[in-house]
Amino acid sequence: MPDQTLTIDAVIAGRAVSRDEVLAWEARRLPRAARKIGLAVPSGDLARQRTAFADTKLALGADDVRRRLARDVRASGVVARGLTALSFGRRATSVCDLHVTGGNAGAFVDWFTDAGRDDYARSMIAANPDHFLIDTAPDGLQEVIEATGGSPLATQFFIDYDDTSPLVTPRDPAFPVEAAGVARTGAGLAIGGVRHEFRDEANGFHARLCIEFPWLTAPYLIAQHRWHLACEFSNWIEAAFARR
Repeated sequence: MPDQTLTIDAVIAGRAVSRDEVLAWEARRLPRAARKIGLAVPSGDLARQRTAFADTKLALGADDVRRRLARDVRASGVVARGLTALSFGRRATSVCDLHVTGGNAGAFVDWFTDAGRDDYARSMIAANPDHFLIDTAPDGLQEVIEATGGSPLATQFFIDYDDTSPLVTPRDPAFPVEAAGVARTGAGLAIGGVRHEFRDEANGFHARLCIEFPWLTAPYLIAQHRWHLACEFSNWIEAAFARR
């Protein structure tokens, strides 16, 4: 990769959004996420808070995270099943575009999907304060517990990156690299999915990030999840191309 400063510019609902605006959103979400899981808000600037909060969540262990958020997961599961049933297969999409100078699409997706790297678990949790658990099993099924968008509840779902058949968002041939899969409940009900697409550009790459929710999901949550996407993927991109 050429010696080039990495920059990330987001487009949310047709509006150009600076990296500083996305970082400000992250800073507002972090104290709420800490209260949600019953942890103290770390001190220091956002970078120090992000590191400390990720370390503390990881130190809890998966079982303790599930225990602390069990009530949320039960309640959000009821909501997800109800919205899915009443949406009759229709989906609403939350989309964010990132334009990156430096790096390339293939290298990023290879890094993002490499569950065997030593820093995988930490990088997944640190990317967004609303990430409480991201655990990928040997078969590739990924368990996620997070607060989607601005939701007051943490949700648990399982992403299968080997199955895109339930997705309604069509594959865009203009984006040759993708990370996509269905999101299911623990009982196997398809409640949504991810269709993240990437393509190289002259000085970097373009990421089109898309999440499918049940059609009747509140518009506010759909809108806020665009910021969630910008936050997590900007942090992941910076981590993927950081000098080591």
